[in-house]
Amino acid sequence: MGVCGTKVARGEVGDRLCAVQAFSFEPPTLGPDDIAMRGAIRSFLAGRTWSAARRVNNWAQADPDFSRELGAAGFIGMTWPRTYGGQGRSAMARLIVLEELLAAGAPVGAHWITDRQTGPLLLRYGTPAQRERWLPGMVRGEVFACIGLSEPGAGSDLAAVRSRATKVDGGWLLSGQKLWTSNAGIAHVMVGLFRTGGGSERQAGLSQFLVPMDTPGIRVVPIRDMTGASDFNEVFFDEVRLGDDALLGVEGEGWGQVTAELALERSGPERYLSAHALLVALARVAQGVPALQPLLGSLAAALWTLRQLSWGCAAKLAAGQDPAVEAAVVKVLGNAFEQALPQIVAGLPDAVLDRDAELRPLLDALLLASPSFSLRGGTTEIMRGMIARGLGLR
Repeated sequence: MGVCGTKVARGEVGDRLCAVQAFSFEPPTLGPDDIAMRGAIRSFLAGRTWSAARRVNNWAQADPDFSRELGAAGFIGMTWPRTYGGQGRSAMARLIVLEELLAAGAPVGAHWITDRQTGPLLLRYGTPAQRERWLPGMVRGEVFACIGLSEPGAGSDLAAVRSRATKVDGGWLLSGQKLWTSNAGIAHVMVGLFRTGGGSERQAGLSQFLVPMDTPGIRVVPIRDMTGASDFNEVFFDEVRLGDDALLGVEGEGWGQVTAELALERSGPERYLSAHALLVALARVAQGVPALQPLLGSLAAALWTLRQLSWGCAAKLAAGQDPAVEAAVVKVLGNAFEQALPQIVAGLPDAVLDRDAELRPLLDALLLASPSFSLRGGTTEIMRGMIARGLGLR
């Protein structure tokens, strides 16, 4: 539903809201092939189980072998053209598969960024040679990507990027450092944002590059977090030499390319299903504890609302639109839901927590992981600023 035309849009504030293009979350239309995809992915997942700790925040849990199995079954790069190994399916069919993978707790972290962002970015901005080089292996679940954005002093403020790509004879020379780079230790290629020019505007002079991670001069240093995982990394570039064909898209237009890409990152089901395994365990307990059922109903209603918002973003993406503001809404609300859920469960009596063998392990894992949910992909403060601008409030 859009903002304009509702009771909200009255008076001075309403006029300001309607002075801009209000965001909307129109429901998508599913075809028979889309609906059938749910049964197909459930059949693929049948009989597969993972530990409680692995099922929490599972889109950050990497299992390259599982990714290869998923690719061989045709569940990676589903919307990509058949020319590169994809199936040309709808965005909604892909969304259904993602929902089922996340709900099952499947360890999809190895290929997640590749499927969500890197492939679509290559299809939009890449040259035919770049697509031929990278996309077929990505579809098979054999080639993984990472994203080089954040740096020391340039986290959510990407305009502060200082790592530089200098034009040299026959190519480019990269120098600098990236920080919080997920899966850099297992990735085959990085899509990195580097400064290629100057100018008074900080957003100007930024360009994206395809950087093979085995290129001499690249050093990856794992960052171990408080859960014991080390999927975050620092990546150092010491005069890394790349050919002319490493430039992705148009030189100097990296800012626009990145901001369009981030809508893919912020609006997906991973923004409200990272804690799904805990909600399922709570539902099992609530079957025998009637007093918990109103709480469960409230949480389920919130989850369903988030799902509808995410589906609205997917419908816009499928239509070739850029739901940047809507994606920010999904991320803010989804993060709030996923961070509140473990806190709510942690406040339940021990007698309740002990009624399900998996409840405490799931809770412990989420209490450690959930504080990071509102940081990855852009902080809550940055997202709220985007929403305010989208509504004409700043």
